[in-house]
Amino acid sequence: MQIASNRKKDGFEGQKAVVIPRQILAKQCAKNGIISALYITDIGFYPKARFHYRERLSGADQHILISCIEGRGQLKIKKKHYSIEPGDFFIIPAHTGHTYIADEHDPWTIYWIHFKGVNSGPIVELIMKQFQNTHKGFLQYNEERIHLFTQIYAHLERGYSNDNLLYANMCLWQYLNSFSFSDKFNNSSQPETFNAIECSIEYMRNHIEEMLTLQDVAKAVNLSSSHFSFLFKKETGFPPMEYFNHLKIQKACQFLLFTKLRIKEISYKLGMEDPYYFSRLFTKIMGLSPIEYREKKVH
Repeated sequence: MQIASNRKKDGFEGQKAVVIPRQILAKQCAKNGIISALYITDIGFYPKARFHYRERLSGADQHILISCIEGRGQLKIKKKHYSIEPGDFFIIPAHTGHTYIADEHDPWTIYWIHFKGVNSGPIVELIMKQFQNTHKGFLQYNEERIHLFTQIYAHLERGYSNDNLLYANMCLWQYLNSFSFSDKFNNSSQPETFNAIECSIEYMRNHIEEMLTLQDVAKAVNLSSSHFSFLFKKETGFPPMEYFNHLKIQKACQFLLFTKLRIKEISYKLGMEDPYYFSRLFTKIMGLSPIEYREKKVH
């Protein structure tokens, strides 16, 4: 495998990623009777990801599925080399050493997802079985598959309410089905609907750089503060401002992964004038400091 002279450091224009806090995974996914069998840990989209490179000699703690829709790359796993081209996907079982890299001259555009759960291993085996027990497969481009991925990503990006986690992870079954049973995957889709709580979360995301108050958000959806707070916690399991902090830290994770912004600069971009407060909040939610998080690449 040819290794590019420059490896990924700062991310790629148009990139998207959500890394779900490990505390959320432990409390709301691994112990949930509905989704503990199969749940997402990380998800993202990298367009024209020049110099994208990952080497994990001992593998990852999760299974990895990467789908290439444009460009090229290389995969090495179990001493086998695979050339990756448009339409190809590859799946890497947990704890399996591997290396993958985008082509330097024609870098790939990829949709990627990390997942685990008590039933995840057999599902990985099923997908591989459909493609002659290899780690690489080919599927024709399917707009519905992309739409489904986008729905999963969008709901996780809105936050980690019980409903969002349930919906996204239950959609994961269908997304993986589109690889293991591509001939049965249909093209029907249903339009999304939004309620006041979803609209309020969208308002929070659009004002992530501000220090909103409960009154600000309630006013944006034409509800009283007390009624809005009651409805919000009932639907998401979190008070509105605590949820807003989760969204801020999610955005901070993206800054840490994809930019060279200093901790102080990230704090200011999230409307927090005290970087020490930001660091304490980040550590409380993510379980490690911003610096530690930046140093630990997960995808």
